[in-house]
Amino acid sequence: MNDFEAVLLGSETGAYAMARAFHSEYGITSHIFGRLQLSVSKFSTIMDTHFYPDLTEPGAFRRHMLAAGKDLRERYPDATLLLIPCGDDYSALLSRFRDDLSEYFTFTSVNDELHTALSYKSSFYDFCNRYQLPHPATMVLNPEDFQAGRHLHLPFDFPVALKPADSVEYLSIDFPGRKKAYALNSQEELNRILKLIFDAGYSSDLIIQDFIPGGDGNMRVLNAYVDKHHQVRMMFLGHILLADPTPEAIGNYAAIIPDYNEALCLRIKDFLEDIKYEGVANFDLKFDPRDGEYKLFEINLRQGRTNFFVSLNGFNLARYFVDDLVYDKPFDGETLIGKGSKMLLEVPPSVLKRYGEPGDALESGLQMLRRHQYSWTLRYDRDMPLKRRLLLWRLARLTTKNYARYEH
Repeated sequence: MNDFEAVLLGSETGAYAMARAFHSEYGITSHIFGRLQLSVSKFSTIMDTHFYPDLTEPGAFRRHMLAAGKDLRERYPDATLLLIPCGDDYSALLSRFRDDLSEYFTFTSVNDELHTALSYKSSFYDFCNRYQLPHPATMVLNPEDFQAGRHLHLPFDFPVALKPADSVEYLSIDFPGRKKAYALNSQEELNRILKLIFDAGYSSDLIIQDFIPGGDGNMRVLNAYVDKHHQVRMMFLGHILLADPTPEAIGNYAAIIPDYNEALCLRIKDFLEDIKYEGVANFDLKFDPRDGEYKLFEINLRQGRTNFFVSLNGFNLARYFVDDLVYDKPFDGETLIGKGSKMLLEVPPSVLKRYGEPGDALESGLQMLRRHQYSWTLRYDRDMPLKRRLLLWRLARLTTKNYARYEH
């Protein structure tokens, strides 16, 4: 009998990465609760899946997860039920219902008020200003501002970046040409996209930002584990080589190599500890060649979709959750700022070679490729039944076609 059971919220790549981390470290199958079956979790032998179409609706989430907690407690009476959200909507719901769910589950989660303030991009930038963390010049625009024409008088020049402040609400709307985020080169483009978004029913703020020059190669991703005592135990920085170009997934990272920047990590460590954060924090940043600063775009209050990058390089995220929440392993106070030597590659090698941004970082990635120092989240040699092998082969072919279609 295990001391704990892993219960994961979500069925996409980030959830599979956590299931893989638990299986590789502890040999256990994770219990998966999600809204629907996605291809990345099909035919897996390391995931016990449960799907409810209404799971992301607040009342239904509370009802389903309390029932799941009661069932799991009866089945595993002596085990810690370790609950980990693997998506923005699940992270928000866990914060909202954390008092109810704590009857059955053990987890890390900030309170609902802090969760909203951090996940809502406009208020996150208020935190950045307070803690002197660099971020792009920003205008916040709500529907009333749009009607008043405030977007016609930007405090910076084009091109601009456009994205929703409330990513959870944005997931609930749809319109032709919908993207996760936009890079826009003219006032006419901006006007058109703003109208499409607000006409589709989006009611929260939109973020218009000064576009930082450079492509995928200027992007960075930082993951941190903060324990239940609000101490940052581990940080690991990645340098992006390639991102997904498809409209519905634009900005999702497809190739990452390890990076190291102690000064940057320590600034963010101080911020996380001061606000009493707990759990995994995932930051998206971009290097601005105009002033040499790494500028924060957002914080995700859960492990990123590409969290296997951290485990791949020797810092298994499952182990951090277990040491902290199951065994309450003492922490010596010395934050580990990780160094690594392996590349996360979520696309066929030919795609990286063809579409990666030329430069020293890409060359480092290609060297890792030649030395076989790389891996794909979904290709786990202990979870490869025939049907899953065929599925992954089809996904790789589809990925190659998507890059040929959308990359120019």
